[in-house]
Amino acid sequence: MAPKSDIEIARAATMRPIGEIGERLGISDDNLFRYGPYKAKVSFDHVNSLQGKPDGKLILVTAITPTPAGEGKTTTSVGLGDGLNRIGKNTITCLREPSLGPCFGMKGGAAGGGYAQVVPMEDINLHFTGDMHAIGTAHNLLSALVDNHIYWGNELNIDARRVTWRRVLDMNERALRDIVTSLGGVANGFPRQSGFDITVASEIMAIFCLARDLDDLQERLSNIVVAYTRDRQPIRARDVKGHGPMTVLLKDALMPNLVQTLENNPAFIHGGPFANIAHGCNTVLATTTALKMADYVVTEAGFGADLGAEKFFDIKCRKAGLKPSAAVVVATVRALKMHGGVARGDLGNENVEAVRAGLENLGRHIGNIRKFGVPPVVAINQFIADTDAEMAVVREYCDGLGVNAYVCSHWANGGAGTEELATKVAEIADSGDADFKPLYGDDLSLWDKIRTVTKEIYGADDATADGAVMNQIEQYEKDGFGKFPVCMAKTQYSFSANPDLKGAPSGFTVPVREVRLSAGAEFLVVICGAVMTMPGLPRVPAANEIHINEAGNVEGLF
Repeated sequence: MAPKSDIEIARAATMRPIGEIGERLGISDDNLFRYGPYKAKVSFDHVNSLQGKPDGKLILVTAITPTPAGEGKTTTSVGLGDGLNRIGKNTITCLREPSLGPCFGMKGGAAGGGYAQVVPMEDINLHFTGDMHAIGTAHNLLSALVDNHIYWGNELNIDARRVTWRRVLDMNERALRDIVTSLGGVANGFPRQSGFDITVASEIMAIFCLARDLDDLQERLSNIVVAYTRDRQPIRARDVKGHGPMTVLLKDALMPNLVQTLENNPAFIHGGPFANIAHGCNTVLATTTALKMADYVVTEAGFGADLGAEKFFDIKCRKAGLKPSAAVVVATVRALKMHGGVARGDLGNENVEAVRAGLENLGRHIGNIRKFGVPPVVAINQFIADTDAEMAVVREYCDGLGVNAYVCSHWANGGAGTEELATKVAEIADSGDADFKPLYGDDLSLWDKIRTVTKEIYGADDATADGAVMNQIEQYEKDGFGKFPVCMAKTQYSFSANPDLKGAPSGFTVPVREVRLSAGAEFLVVICGAVMTMPGLPRVPAANEIHINEAGNVEGLF
């Protein structure tokens, strides 16, 4: 008999009413705003009532450089949270909300897999509680207000050639990357070049995920730079009266979303920026709320540790004052073999030497985590075809680095498959050995911040940029944005900007193609190489297999 698919496992789950999950966390019934029986938002009244309570221990789950073989970072996050609860540790898992783009594209959903999932899986992977819609609508409202201001007399003297605020859509749509707006005559406005990004790359998403409360949200929204005048003066969202209505659109969305795992443990799923083009972490509000209600909080950062973890440390933790106590680096034998040169079709064959060659990738990520003063531990996400000899060489390598590595079977066994890892993670978190610090200081120049990340984290010789980019960086510093951290946008498939360079490459430079200001989120987006802020669908998208079956159930979602 074929193993059950993720959606079949999720559909067979025995979920508890969300009120019971809330009661376990001390959330009263009138502080849960329900979206059906199994998902709810936690009111600001409850969030505010937690202020002054001590924080639990924050545990980051990150991974090696991703491959098409899959690493299972979200699955491991859920499995670890379940494992910690199984050994008696009061734990909440905090994850990002999935984007519809990957769900219908190539990556699939982001609710975990096997017996380590958050549920209701279909809802979470599709429209959920409407947060993504609210974020996209708020973003596009601001776009409409900018063009409307230009149309009705342009009192602010906006230079239509220097409108930097694009539009967004929560779908992979390459045809909209570069467009011309306002065609069709005078009644439609002034034609100009523009484009779409995917919603999870929006600055509104970044602001949403970094805001501490509604007041902070509105202040950040007001600071967004949307355009410039002919004499290069910035025009902000507040200048076109956009911050008020955007806050209204986002006020309910900002409340954290509460759901449960397959083992009926609490999980917050809130916010969803990509880590290859945004900062890749769930909301500060969900994380800080969970820390007040649990002894341990497990959260993830997107893609490999060179992207998600670096931004978690250098952006989220810096901005929110968070101090992580431990980090779990997820690796799979399959992915290590790909980094060691094995083709995807040959991954089912034992190849100890390829695993050994691919371990350089894991080693660099471990070293990078240590640069932030956070003690790492390795989770080997087990697949059926993995052999004892292959897993032994991973453990031996980690032993040589002074890092514990644990084989985890959470996909097949849920929390029971991570108990050994959970015990070690709790021990590390409780030890007080963590001494977190960002990679660079606020006062370092923007270009030196970029160079520091490329050299220290990616292993590059240096970063390069043409004169126009360097002039733009210099102008941002003159405009008062020099203390901002940098949010590196590059391929997730390599330490370099070349997705074909696997393992732990060296002797390369990172080309900086463009730098975009996110004045409300308070960071600079540094676009490297050919990375796209609006993905396209693959030749055979996952959407081709998604449908409603005769019983009225969703099929093909994963």
